[in-house]
Amino acid sequence: MITLEGKSVFGGVAIGKIQFYKRNEITIKRTRVEDVEAEVERFQNAKAKTLELLKGLYEKALEDVGEANAMIFEAHQLMLEDPDYVESIENIIRTQDVNAEYAIGATADNFAAIFEAMDDAYMQGRAADVRDVSERLLQALSSQNETVMVMDEPVIIAADDLVPSETVQLDKEKVLSFVTMYGSANSHTAILARTMNIPAVIGLGEALKEEYDGKVAIVDGVDGKVYIDPDEETMASMQKKQKKDQEQKELLNQLKGKENVTKSGQKVNVYANIGNLADVGAVLKNDAGGIGLFRSEFLYLESDTYPTEEQQFAVYKKVAETMAGKKVIIRTLDIGADKQVDYFKLDKEDNPALGYRAIRICLTRPEIFKTQLRALYRASAYGQISIMFPMIISVAEVKKIKEIVEEVKAELRTEGAAFREDVELGIMIETPAAVMVSRELAKEVDFFSVGTNDLTQYTLAIDRQNQKLEDFYDSHHPAVLAMIRMAAESAHAEGKWIGICGELGADVTLTETFLKMGIDELSVAPGMVLKVRQKIREAE
Repeated sequence: MITLEGKSVFGGVAIGKIQFYKRNEITIKRTRVEDVEAEVERFQNAKAKTLELLKGLYEKALEDVGEANAMIFEAHQLMLEDPDYVESIENIIRTQDVNAEYAIGATADNFAAIFEAMDDAYMQGRAADVRDVSERLLQALSSQNETVMVMDEPVIIAADDLVPSETVQLDKEKVLSFVTMYGSANSHTAILARTMNIPAVIGLGEALKEEYDGKVAIVDGVDGKVYIDPDEETMASMQKKQKKDQEQKELLNQLKGKENVTKSGQKVNVYANIGNLADVGAVLKNDAGGIGLFRSEFLYLESDTYPTEEQQFAVYKKVAETMAGKKVIIRTLDIGADKQVDYFKLDKEDNPALGYRAIRICLTRPEIFKTQLRALYRASAYGQISIMFPMIISVAEVKKIKEIVEEVKAELRTEGAAFREDVELGIMIETPAAVMVSRELAKEVDFFSVGTNDLTQYTLAIDRQNQKLEDFYDSHHPAVLAMIRMAAESAHAEGKWIGICGELGADVTLTETFLKMGIDELSVAPGMVLKVRQKIREAE
């Protein structure tokens, strides 16, 4: 047995034969042409043909994986018509008297190298898009048919890497999984794979060899491992893991597409909590109605320096597009307390949970706050983004936030940047102070979201990180539940909605209690969405 280790893109277990993806190899030769204008026209004809092919791919992807994920092929059409890209190809043909194939290959290499040299992972992923578009142009010029994977049985697709157009054309009924030598978790391919619910492992490197073609393998998408010619013990263990996973999925999958409504007709939104872009696939897979909490601080925690406006914009935009019009609630950075970041240079505090954190950092370091708000508002043009602010204790804080928001919107208007004027603004209810003035706060914002982890900590005066206090920490404490009820009453009194995004939202022993309080939304870990839906539908 051979064990390969890579990076998981999507969980699950797949067992079957490996089949390597075969492509039509196009050899690019540099040849001199006598009539450069005729060669430019030849390129233009190939471009027109490729645009038609891409439109067809868009329609197929639209049917298979939804509008948000099909948009990659619209992006490819835009790239194919990008003046810089087109002018580069035509310029090389005219100035060097060379064939279109050579000009396309040179342009593809140049543009891909530029993208790959960028620090931003999102922009690095665009190198694959350039190569994908260029490959299609070359196929159009050579009159070769595009590669279509022929599969006689369900298989594990193996490749050096897979570009979006290759992934979307796979016969999903016969794809058990895919494994690649290279690739990025931020690529469109990875997002499509998650959306298609295909277990996948990338980054296996040279250890993934073509000689494994036809061999039986196991892909463990949970641990990011691939077992070639597995022994009996591993096979038995993985089959058991696969069976358990499938049984749970089948039971809950029956609830997909159904409403979150009680037997008496009370409806509740069930959204999902995520920490980064890679979690969006799990949100879609589990049929969440939207994203109730995007913990944006993970962008800061995973970076060596402050993430730029463009880096943040790219992530927020992609999440909004992928969710295809469903609500995406993004919490502004919640750094401090148990989430320390070196480059913020925060002083050591005796009690960081009660210290300099979250909105307190944003209001005293407005340059950081404004950068994030600019990225959020720009991304709002691409979906239904809402913004919420953590650790609020006063109306004065909210008014100051709204002043800064208006400054940011004014800047964007002056610059001519696209954004939505009606972005919902909400606050986290995490402190007893916020609960006690919740009626006044409700007049200032569009919604509340209860962070039960911190609310429990502050209500009970117990550090939730202190293991010695576990026996005293009671998230079901009557005082905590009373706090949530009071916040709900205040929100509804002012015509605003209220959700819960803390761990208690997924506690199905409290679901009926929250329903009685009139909670409008529960945001939970993606894997808990269907379980909470089940509990809601069983409730009287």
